[in-house]
Amino acid sequence: MFPLILTPKPGQPIQILCLGAHADDIEIGCGGTILKLLAERYDFTVRWIIFSADAERRCEAEKSASLFLEAAMQKTVLIRNFRDGFFPYTGAEIKEYFEELKQEIVPDLIFTHYRDDRHQDHRLISDLTWNTYRNHLIFEYEIPKYDGDLGSPNCFVPLAASICQKKIQLLRFAFSSQKEKHWFDKEVFLGLMRLRGMEAGGQSQYAEAFYTRKIVLGS
Repeated sequence: MFPLILTPKPGQPIQILCLGAHADDIEIGCGGTILKLLAERYDFTVRWIIFSADAERRCEAEKSASLFLEAAMQKTVLIRNFRDGFFPYTGAEIKEYFEELKQEIVPDLIFTHYRDDRHQDHRLISDLTWNTYRNHLIFEYEIPKYDGDLGSPNCFVPLAASICQKKIQLLRFAFSSQKEKHWFDKEVFLGLMRLRGMEAGGQSQYAEAFYTRKIVLGS
């Protein structure tokens, strides 16, 4: 199996756009991949956008982003205040924000929610990502939850055990308000990464998985 290698344009950093409906979505879905990328290369700029967070969750999200993006060459963290749970009913406002975003950044790689996620807020962010960035490399991440909506991803990022442990430690440290929730559990996070590592079929036991719907092979 050939690996997909990110190759920057000469003299330019690789621009990554991370989109999450709520605080902790990005970290759960692709936190290990972000840590791996930033550990392997120095030339990443990251724009990290959370679309909904109350005062407590905003503080947690800011703390978490600073930890996960510590090694980034440049980072911008934005936290919006769209109403949690009501994204489909305020879709026009969120769409307008995406239109503004399109004028501000042309990313090389985008991380967003899985299109078939059963959470209405997650699904809208995924749909608007594709509406806005139709010719970009988009990785849709997955989030384990009560709905049981995990699918069959087709892209895998192998992770060292140390990266997985760091991801979980940072999650639990930054998001203390979530610790008592039954799904916010290190065994859940590690178990999913172990399953995806097995599916990846490589030497690493662990991986994060993504849904990549369009890839153009270049030379």
